[in-house]
Amino acid sequence: MTDKRRTYTKEFKIEAARMVESTGKSQQEVAEDLGVPQSNIHRWKKKFGNGGTDAFPGRGRLTPKDEQIRQLERENEILRQERDILKKAVTIFSQPSR
Repeated sequence: MTDKRRTYTKEFKIEAARMVESTGKSQQEVAEDLGVPQSNIHRWKKKFGNGGTDAFPGRGRLTPKDEQIRQLERENEILRQERDILKKAVTIFSQPSR
């Protein structure tokens, strides 16, 4: 028996997190109103509080900040490789000719 995981849109998660803050209802009450587990509401509210509207980038995507960090790390690695190649070239060309 396979259980299908329910997926929720970014907008739904943001609206659920905002409902807890704006209506004054508890997380449990909002969860019952929306028909989702209370743990989801808790997690969404926490992520929304930390990341705002960028909190739910989607399946397999990174937040803009994490994507930028990944890109900079990749660029840094390329620059290190280029530097190492240049160091080797300098040692080769600086050896006296025979």
